[in-house]
Amino acid sequence: MPLERLGKRHPTTPESKEAREGRSAREKPIMAGKGESDGGTGAPFPHMDPRVLLETRVSDLLNQLTLDEKIDLLSGATSWSTHEIPRLGVKPMFMTDGPQGIGPHSSNNSVCTYFPTGTCRAATWNPALMRQFGAALAEEVLDIGYQMILGPAVNIIRTPFCGRNFEYQTEDPYLNARMAVPAVQAIQGKRVSSCVKHYACNNQEVWRNWVDARVSERALHEIYLPAFEAAAKEADAWSFMACYNRINGKWGCEQEHVVRELLMNKWKCRGFLVSDWGATNFIESPGGCIRAGLSLEMPATNRYKNEWLKKELDAGNCTVAQLDDNVRRLLRVMFLVGLFDDPASLPKGRRNTPEHQAAARRIAEEGIVLLKNDGAALPIDASKVRRVAVVGMNADVKMGEGGGSSQVRCPYEVTPLEGIKERCKGKIEVTDDPAGADVAVVVTGLNHKGLGESEGGDRTEFDLPGDQVDLIARTAAKNPRTVVVLVSGTPAGVESWVGSVPAVVQAWYAGQEAGHALAAVLFGDVNPSGRLPFTVPKRLGDSPAHASVETYPGIDDEDAGPTVRYAEGIYVGYRHFDKRGIEPRFPFGHGLSYTTFEWKNLRAEPATLLRGRQVSALVDVTNTGTCPGADVIQIYVEDVESSVDRPPRELKGFEKVFLGPGETLTIKVALDARALSFFDEGRGEWVAEPGVFKLHAGRSSRDIKLTTELRLEG
Repeated sequence: MPLERLGKRHPTTPESKEAREGRSAREKPIMAGKGESDGGTGAPFPHMDPRVLLETRVSDLLNQLTLDEKIDLLSGATSWSTHEIPRLGVKPMFMTDGPQGIGPHSSNNSVCTYFPTGTCRAATWNPALMRQFGAALAEEVLDIGYQMILGPAVNIIRTPFCGRNFEYQTEDPYLNARMAVPAVQAIQGKRVSSCVKHYACNNQEVWRNWVDARVSERALHEIYLPAFEAAAKEADAWSFMACYNRINGKWGCEQEHVVRELLMNKWKCRGFLVSDWGATNFIESPGGCIRAGLSLEMPATNRYKNEWLKKELDAGNCTVAQLDDNVRRLLRVMFLVGLFDDPASLPKGRRNTPEHQAAARRIAEEGIVLLKNDGAALPIDASKVRRVAVVGMNADVKMGEGGGSSQVRCPYEVTPLEGIKERCKGKIEVTDDPAGADVAVVVTGLNHKGLGESEGGDRTEFDLPGDQVDLIARTAAKNPRTVVVLVSGTPAGVESWVGSVPAVVQAWYAGQEAGHALAAVLFGDVNPSGRLPFTVPKRLGDSPAHASVETYPGIDDEDAGPTVRYAEGIYVGYRHFDKRGIEPRFPFGHGLSYTTFEWKNLRAEPATLLRGRQVSALVDVTNTGTCPGADVIQIYVEDVESSVDRPPRELKGFEKVFLGPGETLTIKVALDARALSFFDEGRGEWVAEPGVFKLHAGRSSRDIKLTTELRLEG
């Protein structure tokens, strides 16, 4: 669909002037603030009394709003805030980007901590770190006086080309959910609303404003929705952001099935849906958005115009009850974040603290993945080397202020070169001449400027830039101990050079402490424990999304607009590689260590399971090496005989364990009731069929160490 027939694309990142304008228990009192309806404290309305039950306060306020006031609340007052209603004490609610730190464009140019991006966080395989991240991020939001953070971003990495893969977490729905839930819980534990985005199937940036993602119901439930479902059901996420794109013919903001039926009715989300900025631009009428459950149109009134909505109500295209429900959801979150309570009673904010910096560094250290280490090229022994060469386009580049809406203006950012220099100071010479060095480090990869890793556009080349490939070749020819460090957030082609170097490290966009974290791993101060959250193909054509132009980027029809077909169905990432017998360069879950581990005695408890009960996989893990380290036990489930086509193996549990030399622990990985199930489209529900299942314990989707069986009884 040509752009001129759809209207001008609304900018995702508002102008700075607009930016400057803006500055859990379910049913229990929100204990903050003062006031009582009948006289003791002087508050004029029950909704101002913190001792009144939450839903009573919400209903009281809703009943006092006029229709015009309700409609006002349904759209933004500025680029980053809702409308206020002074007569009822309704203050504006302020929201800010982004998933790895507060965006300067949405916070009056605030200086805030730059945390590692989504793929780096997922690569830690450590949910506890996500809880630290969420709490720290919420404190920074509170410190600038805001109430809502637009994140985390949990779209599935479907194609290596998607420009926002670095913001997203993984290709796997289970890992996605396990890393999202603690982050949302921690954010909202500080009474800041998390906004989980982009709901749903925003898996490419090309044509993102109007592409129609044609996806099966089974693939939706098994691949693209689990993290959103877990955020709603387990973390009680208070808001979700609707995508720009269409899903099976309908825009994300008017998806009655995906939003009203699933998110709100089936998953019992009590929060609200907000549009991505300008995502309502191409919707023909606002009635569909009201019916679907869109509570907030941002950044300002577009389709939710007063007279237009009243005409829709008069015509029966939506009802007052539906409109009221949307307003009620928004008001509920306003109460949850404390807009009607005494500010002195709310959690206090902090920014750029030593604790936040330490959290950023810990995530970076645990997220770094050692992909290859032939001949123990790493770690670098500082007592035995005199000179280290550092070269490459990303050696001294700061990544925080880039990437579109995810940019962060941080107080400092340690580049890889700076981190290595600081680690070597006074002991080892750092040079740019590989020929005269004991070790050569090539810091290359992608970046946010010109190489496609940014909002608003996709990559166009799978391999690294040609000049960087040439640099790797020249460096390896001069120095046999060449280490390649990849700074990127998405799979990139490495086939032309990976065989010529002994060591490869995936370093991500690892936040403001990236250089320190990288140096600590290179020199062995930190034992690498990251694991890949996606598959790295040998060739772009091996990726299931790149089977044809119809599957990516899609076909642009003159009348229907661009359409992309998710023809691979549930076979995304490693599921596809395993099913088709395609060898990846680096498999999902892969990562090396400086120590060694031995696994023994995998067993299922119980070995015979009744339907609806939980099962655990237990394995004995020993650190058989000479230094402390962490291993990630990944449990994959195989349905031996199924009535439907299922992947050979699917990740359904994992546990990260830290062990000292010689230490042994029995690790218990609990599998939930859905671990054995598939989504039955005919019945519209999850089904676990009786029979034999295999549990595989692996260090990656391809490196299976142990296998056992369990039987599910009918």
